[in-house]
Amino acid sequence: MNQALKTEWMDMAAGRGALAAGVIAAGVVVVAVLIGAFWLGVRVKRRESPPPTPEEQPRMPEGGPVREVRENREPDEVPRSDTRLTPHELPGHGNSPTRTGPARERPRWNEGSSGSFGSGGPGRG
Repeated sequence: MNQALKTEWMDMAAGRGALAAGVIAAGVVVVAVLIGAFWLGVRVKRRESPPPTPEEQPRMPEGGPVREVRENREPDEVPRSDTRLTPHELPGHGNSPTRTGPARERPRWNEGSSGSFGSGGPGRG
């Protein structure tokens, strides 16, 4: 009986040893992959062009900063025809051209309203 117990313990120890060897091998593989990724990153970084010098940085235009232009645009009318028009028969070859429309006040958010869904804010259930 003593011999059987000793053999069983040796088998368990051998299994644990194989498991430990497998975990160590997996760890070595992960470390090797990380070192390879770092090495590859260094090589790619060396091939990149250097950052621009202060002289190569963009400069502001002579007339100052460019401002936003706000205007209302309206689509041009589609030409009337008795037959169906194909895109190449339309002005702009099917691209819808626009023109400047009359100045109108754009709708804005009203104070006290939610501006979206819901009851209008907290406490107005």
